[in-house]
Amino acid sequence: MTWILFVGFLGLLLAGVPVAVALGAGSLIYVWFDQSVPPLVVLHRMASGIDSFPLLAIPFFVMSGSLMNSAGITERIYSFATALVGWLKGGLGHVNVTGSVIFAGMSGTAVADAGGLGNIEIRAMRDHGYPLPFAVGLTGASSTIGPIIPPSLPLVIYGVMANASVGQLFAAGLIPGLLMAAVLMMWVAFVAHRRGFDRDAEFRWARLGHTFKRAFLPLMTPVLLVGGMTSGAFTPTEAAIAATFYALFLGVVVYRTLSWRGLLRVTMETVETTAVVLLIVAGASIFGWLITTTRVTEDVAAMVLNITREPWVVLLLVNLFLLVVGCFLETVAAITILVPVLLPLMVEIGVDPVHFGIVMVLNLMIGLLTPPVGMVLYILARVSGLTFEQTTKACAPFLIPLFICLGLVTYWPGMVLWLPTLIYR
Repeated sequence: MTWILFVGFLGLLLAGVPVAVALGAGSLIYVWFDQSVPPLVVLHRMASGIDSFPLLAIPFFVMSGSLMNSAGITERIYSFATALVGWLKGGLGHVNVTGSVIFAGMSGTAVADAGGLGNIEIRAMRDHGYPLPFAVGLTGASSTIGPIIPPSLPLVIYGVMANASVGQLFAAGLIPGLLMAAVLMMWVAFVAHRRGFDRDAEFRWARLGHTFKRAFLPLMTPVLLVGGMTSGAFTPTEAAIAATFYALFLGVVVYRTLSWRGLLRVTMETVETTAVVLLIVAGASIFGWLITTTRVTEDVAAMVLNITREPWVVLLLVNLFLLVVGCFLETVAAITILVPVLLPLMVEIGVDPVHFGIVMVLNLMIGLLTPPVGMVLYILARVSGLTFEQTTKACAPFLIPLFICLGLVTYWPGMVLWLPTLIYR
């Protein structure tokens, strides 16, 4: 009977039905044929799936990122990053990565980074003579840092589905996120040396001080969030609320760049995004429950372990599987569907759930740069004026440093778990 569940879901998905509807309807089809499960269970499980305190962080993290973009705070961040690293060879490439690292501590999503900073970064690099494909590809690659460095919307979803500590997941993502930035900056330096890119700004202490002063309050957002969570002042969910109110305070009171019309637009965008995410989580809750009760998770674990019991081989197979999934499924849908299937296998081979969370999210972030469903590709195509095919080709070379980072994160668990062990364990 289990095949009905998967055939129903995949059939609806291929027919163009939204993921959330396909998950719920596929589960309902299975329940219809399996008379042992009352149909009312579908509604109960969907409701209980979103009845979770950590999920309250979703609308607030989404809103804080949108407020930062709408209030013009991204421009202050970019100016500071230019003064900080623009004097390096291939300067605006390093500025691109540095700006994404700073903005990652505010938004928690790759889409917000690509849509907010991306427009500024691509325009500036094009005006300074950088090839447009290089600017677009680097912007796409650097945007994947956003969901790794805390706060992170995908890590909140993973924590709920895996019953893992969101605080530990946030702590675990900090060092891998900085590693991604370092590897991308080394890649920029390598390309700059080969193509003869020059410096784009002179280093001046006065300029650095001026831009730091302008960006000081936005730069305090990551300090507020990370410091508050590590000190125990508030939970990750409460940190999302604090970030939203702080962004609102900056936009309305301090800089006065956020109008009531802009606030209304941000609010409606937040409602729309949150509704979509929670519908997917609700649909995946019943789908995941049926997968667990029908022992599919145990069968998958047994099948893989019959092939090999070497942890490094299993991790390699799971990585390859997730990279393929990332090409076709949106991040939230992939997490909610696959965590109940893959997590028992990871626990069986001794992989820490927090470590696996970072590995899974990084895999799916790379999927944002791969067709046909890569959301970042569509955003960059719209921002840059390139076609979708040209944008995909521009991002392809930057998959190499991202794969290097994925390998290090996968097979160096000590790097990932050092900070959460230090703070929480």
